[in-house]
Amino acid sequence: MAGHPKERVVTDEVHQNQILRELYLKELRTQKLHTQYHVNPLRKVHRITRKPMSWHDNLEEPADARFLNLIHHAAQGPTKKYPEAQTENQEIGWDSEALVDPERRDHRMNHFRVYSDITLYKAKMWSLGEDDRHK
Repeated sequence: MAGHPKERVVTDEVHQNQILRELYLKELRTQKLHTQYHVNPLRKVHRITRKPMSWHDNLEEPADARFLNLIHHAAQGPTKKYPEAQTENQEIGWDSEALVDPERRDHRMNHFRVYSDITLYKAKMWSLGEDDRHK
């Protein structure tokens, strides 16, 4: 009620120390120390051009091996990056090597163009643009 004065709680230092200790341990459990930082891939990056006459911007920097490996890996084709197809479209043509070694001497499958004297003559006429009809 409004008319009654509140009872004053006697502060117990041991009890206060225990409460502070629990708060401190709770904060330590929820805190996380971030030591690795990276660029957010969902955020647009604004490029700032360097000053052309600045001496510290024109120093040669050593190549970062990890970055170069990432770039070279990204430039490879999917068959060199992955052991198997990653999508349905990649499955078509994933194994593009011939299953059977082609036998070039087998005339049942290989029909090579053979030239004789008359076919060479006619091919030369056609390449020069001459018409084979009589006038």
